[in-house]
Amino acid sequence: MSNSGFFYNALRGTNSTTSYILTICCILISYGFLGSVPLLLDLKFHGYSFSQFTSMNDMIKILGKSRFLLHILFPFLLVFISLWIGIKFFHKRPFLSLFNNFSHFRWKRVLSSFIIWMIGMSIILGFTIIGSDEIVLNFDLQKFIPLFFISIVFIPIQTTTEELFFRSYMSQGIHPFIKNGLLTILMTSLAFALLHIFNPEVQKIGNILILYYLITGIFLGLITLMDDGIELAMGYHAANNFFTSIMITNDWQVFRTDAVFIDYSTPTFTWDAIATLLIIQPLLIFVFSKIYKWKNWKEKVFS
Repeated sequence: MSNSGFFYNALRGTNSTTSYILTICCILISYGFLGSVPLLLDLKFHGYSFSQFTSMNDMIKILGKSRFLLHILFPFLLVFISLWIGIKFFHKRPFLSLFNNFSHFRWKRVLSSFIIWMIGMSIILGFTIIGSDEIVLNFDLQKFIPLFFISIVFIPIQTTTEELFFRSYMSQGIHPFIKNGLLTILMTSLAFALLHIFNPEVQKIGNILILYYLITGIFLGLITLMDDGIELAMGYHAANNFFTSIMITNDWQVFRTDAVFIDYSTPTFTWDAIATLLIIQPLLIFVFSKIYKWKNWKEKVFS
């Protein structure tokens, strides 16, 4: 067993219970309280209170899709800052230790993962459009421009923050105690999946979507473990949410945007989701393992 792996980076600083409590408290205050203040003020400016609304669509009608998207994404910026404060002042270790096990940030990995998955989703969308009459062109340049800039700035912050918390902070906190990479990934992936349980798409499609989040979490956790850093997971996650935001939308998912296409089909667990889990993600693991020459699978996964 080696203590030099990415999941052991918590041992580089203060790994006390107090440091975790303080950091988690900062995150909860940032996300649950401070992050909602701009939305509440915006609603008040329009003459409404949050209690007057029974659905997201009602708020979207008042604020507009892009403005509401910004309010959804803004709390993640505060959580990112909270994580930085927690790591620097409570855990007393380099913030880079949340990103990888090296002395520099690996931008090329982020970009390669982002581009590969953007291409993959574009191909999938192309086949979906060909096979469906319920996906309609929705492009409006005046609405698309603010959507694009909000998405390109804030979605990477949102997805990076989620990766930092689940694939880094939580994994590094658990792993030194259980000393099993696979079990660490399973535990953090379950937490990642349950985080999405109240998403509107889960209410529409059903709990099978939780399985999608769980398996995707395992995929992201595995490439993080083997690559000694979250850059590949960051790129994949950012591409996934960015594409969903700007390219295709509907009236029932959490991202209801002025995207290029709108899908009017009945919410269901579609073929592309199944193909992603059973074919594309395993294929990406294989491709990444060859490109980045991953070794010592047994040692990393089971220790």
